[in-house]
Amino acid sequence: MILFHADFCVDCNEAKKTKKLKKMNNPEFNLQPEILENDITKLIPLQENHFDELYKAGSDPLIWEQYPIKDRYKLELFKPFFEAAIESKGAFLILDKQTNEVMGTSRFYGYDAEKSSVGIGYTFISRKFWGGPYNKSVKDLMINYAFEHVNSVLFHVAHDNYRSQKAVLKLGAEKVNEVIFNINGLDVLHFEYELKKL
Repeated sequence: MILFHADFCVDCNEAKKTKKLKKMNNPEFNLQPEILENDITKLIPLQENHFDELYKAGSDPLIWEQYPIKDRYKLELFKPFFEAAIESKGAFLILDKQTNEVMGTSRFYGYDAEKSSVGIGYTFISRKFWGGPYNKSVKDLMINYAFEHVNSVLFHVAHDNYRSQKAVLKLGAEKVNEVIFNINGLDVLHFEYELKKL
């Protein structure tokens, strides 16, 4: 089973072969616009040449302690995460608007034209930027852009990722479902949150 999800992509190599996400090619909804920015953050399409800077931002073990893959700070696990982000054609490099410092990444995934929904996830922000306005700024940019094209934004968060659950609730999303994702042979409970366009 291939699962796209806020914190990971299970068997991403197989995913690109079997699920090209044809719905994501909707010309009306570009999942990777050239730039999204406000006074706090700037999002640009993630590119191959961003690997070193992004890995530097994500090589802190404490970033990943509440994620299903807790040792993604290791190069051999970060690299597949990065490759899946590139292949998704919906990923962004997050920059501090004032300094251009690399903060992390996030992406759109699972666009469904029929349900008028898209997921936002696979997000991490380096600890230097925790506790400030940065995560909300990033999510506001992505949500506002998504709502130009869909009526619903979804977030999938591991059941023990309390930090991300709180952040999603602060955005106004509501828990709508509990789903099991298989991660490397282990069933992991995730909560699905939905934010509806007003």
